[in-house]
Amino acid sequence: MSINRRDFLRVCALGAVTTAGSRYFGIAQSAQTNPAGMDSLEFIRSTCSPNCTGACGFNAMLHKGRIQSLVQAADYPEKEYNPRGCLRGQSMLNLIYGPDRLKQPLIRAGKRGEGKFRAATWDEALDHVSDKLAGIMQKYGPESVAAMIQVPGTGYVHKGALMRLASMYEWSVFHAYTMNGDLPAFWPMTFGVQTEELESLEWTNSKYTMVLGSNVLVTRVPDAKFLNISREKGGKLVVVDPNYSPTASKADEWIQINSSTDAAFALGMVSVILSEKLYDEEFIKTNTDMPILVRLDDQKKLLASDVASLAGKAKAQKNKIPEYREQYVVYDKNTNGYVIPNPESLKRDFDPSLEGEFKVRLTSGENVKVKPVFQLLSEFVAREYTPDKAARIISPEESRVPAYAEMIKRIGREMGTIKPLHIVYGASNYQWFHGDLKGRALSLIVTLTGNLGKPGTGISTYAGQYRVRWPLGAWWGFKDKKNKWANYLLWMNDEYRESDEFKTYNKEIPHPKNGIKAFIYGWGNPFDQHNMSNRMREKATSGELELIVTTDFQMSTSCLWSDVVLPGVAWYEKYDLTATVSHPYVQLQQPAIEPLFQCMPEIWIFKEIAKRVARKTNNQEILNTIADYYPEPGLFRTEEAARKDGSWSLKLARRLAHEASLDAAGLMLRTGGPQVEGISVDMLKKGPIRLNLPTPGKRQLMFYEQIAEQQPFPPVSYPAPLPKTARFVKSGRIEFYKDEDVFIHTGETLPRHKDPFTDTENRRAGGRKGTYQLALITRNALYRVHSTHSNNITLLELQDLKPKVWLNPDAARQRGIREGDHVEAFNDRGRVYGYAVLDPGLHRQVAVFEEGWWSRYLQGTSYNTLTYPWIKAAHLIYFTPGIWEPTTAWNETACEVRKA
Repeated sequence: MSINRRDFLRVCALGAVTTAGSRYFGIAQSAQTNPAGMDSLEFIRSTCSPNCTGACGFNAMLHKGRIQSLVQAADYPEKEYNPRGCLRGQSMLNLIYGPDRLKQPLIRAGKRGEGKFRAATWDEALDHVSDKLAGIMQKYGPESVAAMIQVPGTGYVHKGALMRLASMYEWSVFHAYTMNGDLPAFWPMTFGVQTEELESLEWTNSKYTMVLGSNVLVTRVPDAKFLNISREKGGKLVVVDPNYSPTASKADEWIQINSSTDAAFALGMVSVILSEKLYDEEFIKTNTDMPILVRLDDQKKLLASDVASLAGKAKAQKNKIPEYREQYVVYDKNTNGYVIPNPESLKRDFDPSLEGEFKVRLTSGENVKVKPVFQLLSEFVAREYTPDKAARIISPEESRVPAYAEMIKRIGREMGTIKPLHIVYGASNYQWFHGDLKGRALSLIVTLTGNLGKPGTGISTYAGQYRVRWPLGAWWGFKDKKNKWANYLLWMNDEYRESDEFKTYNKEIPHPKNGIKAFIYGWGNPFDQHNMSNRMREKATSGELELIVTTDFQMSTSCLWSDVVLPGVAWYEKYDLTATVSHPYVQLQQPAIEPLFQCMPEIWIFKEIAKRVARKTNNQEILNTIADYYPEPGLFRTEEAARKDGSWSLKLARRLAHEASLDAAGLMLRTGGPQVEGISVDMLKKGPIRLNLPTPGKRQLMFYEQIAEQQPFPPVSYPAPLPKTARFVKSGRIEFYKDEDVFIHTGETLPRHKDPFTDTENRRAGGRKGTYQLALITRNALYRVHSTHSNNITLLELQDLKPKVWLNPDAARQRGIREGDHVEAFNDRGRVYGYAVLDPGLHRQVAVFEEGWWSRYLQGTSYNTLTYPWIKAAHLIYFTPGIWEPTTAWNETACEVRKA
């Protein structure tokens, strides 16, 4: 597309942003051309793709081969989604053309972390990496090499390229979803899925929205407007947060509660919903485990095979249901007898009892007492979570308990009667040790009231572009080889792997026999951003890690700790597929410019490593099929022929890599099944296309097929096969009663509240209990997407180039801290520096630090040195990567703050 000079100036007047900070960079400055000299300008549509749920379409404005500015594409078929974007995305030129841009491969020339490198050719760097990898694989085994990608939804092609390489050699793979702490463990426990969400446009159909642990106006900028539209249409917005956030400022009601007491708040409201019979009885009878009988002697769900009158029928039906299902028992009021619900269908011809106590004769001849899950839940919340008892847990002050008890009653009634109801449950809320309990409790509210499967209903978690939207196996694996997964937290927590708890409950999670000796990753900054970054640095300095390889397009902190840095590209320099959870549109990244300097598309980098490792190890099986690394083998052969005849160049390799990228995208679309059927790369070059969802209007509604069509839970969570997730909810229904041994042993068969730090910091501290009085909350910032844009000069200026620590004025006064003081947040594990901001909207027992700062802005410290890789036993009993496994609990961190 081209426009003339007059049209260009008009577009600029309407808001096209030329990067304000570009004057600071020599490279960027040379890109600034007087508009009066522009005769034409080309637009290239791409997608902004950091680890953000926005996935916003942008037009890159080109003149003479340089991007002049970035403008929201505003081309989504549904006008409500237009425009999408924020200042972070619009100031991306500061990164593309900035001083931290990598220019050529680098090989370490000093100690790890010093940042001393020498420039290398691509052949030298790739051969160096391949030599090291081959040696490590031969000495320790291939599983001693670990690979990691970040947020697959931001680039299925190039991130898939590393996954393809890892599967080829059977390396270990860490799932970034749990490294990031973004996995909400309540989802698989309750619904059997990784996650499900409403698309943000559906927020406007909600009449009642409760937001917990999510600062939507800051972290979901392109979608925040939909909350306001919902209010304009008569909906109510309630924000529950210990701190007065920008989102709370726009709410109809802000409810301040103590940190990590959301489960108590939710269960207090559940007690109101149950006692006042505000629940949807037919809905829970059909879709949940509420009618299933539980034995009172061993706390296990009653199995049909154990019931004398049902054992024969259960045996006859056993071969008709999948192995991952179980036959449980309910009491039928129509026949006054026991029946077996079909775990493969939600249709029923019986009327299960939700209440009562029954006596059942077992095949052993023993008689045992049983109660429905609903009865157990009703008794539990009536005993432990009356509004008054819940208020005593959540109220920041004793004097406000009566008011909080009345508030719980009022909000409980509102949530029990106003429909559609939607809960936005943010990562800041579930990134605690007992975050799963909070999610299970909140899920009770939407389920008891029948707020699932319909427009504007449900509970949603939005934490990055993590969810794979359709099967990608044709590209992400190589031939018939599968990825070998490991867990990052178990790598970070060596001592826990030796604990009795781990040995008792871990049944499936592997860990390499000889440990992790090489770490190769991209699109992430683990030496700043991941749990206990000081432990990561210790593994690097001790020599435990023999090779660290980073692909990035900027010189991040993690690059400084690497042995080899391989310069990749930005999302305006390559082709890739993107998809997000916030809106159901497939989009295509497209190169507006060729990669700068010697930077190369990641698909080429990993293809080269694959080829060279095969040669170093003399792996004939892979050498015979290596041309198939690219989806079209002819591209591989063309490049190899050019190497032999001397005609090879970076330009040729880039062109072939672009073609291979489009081929990989096409392969994933052709083999992706119904959701992408009929969608082609050529179509996506013209603009975004909505996924083919099996819902009215193709809207993204959670569990529509289960609720409307009575299909069993769960729907598929890609890329895991259904048997790997359906085993979490063996009844084929939403499950609130968990009877695996670990839940019984820890008293968590039903959702409940557990105090923060009791099972973590206080237990580990021993005699130091109470030494650290503040909860350290590392919230997301308006000025970064995690650590992306940490070095963006435009956004740094807006922050006065200063990292900050937020404190309540009373808490600051007790510590002799004033506004603007240089302070240190610390515990016995680490420390981080910042400047004090006194905010009366903060809870008195909280310190807030905005994550994402590179260490160079923090005097070499890191906020993640204060964290600890806590592992909850319940997260060990299954291992389905990125769905059920140990996940990071960032906020389970106690600290103190003092003047630096």
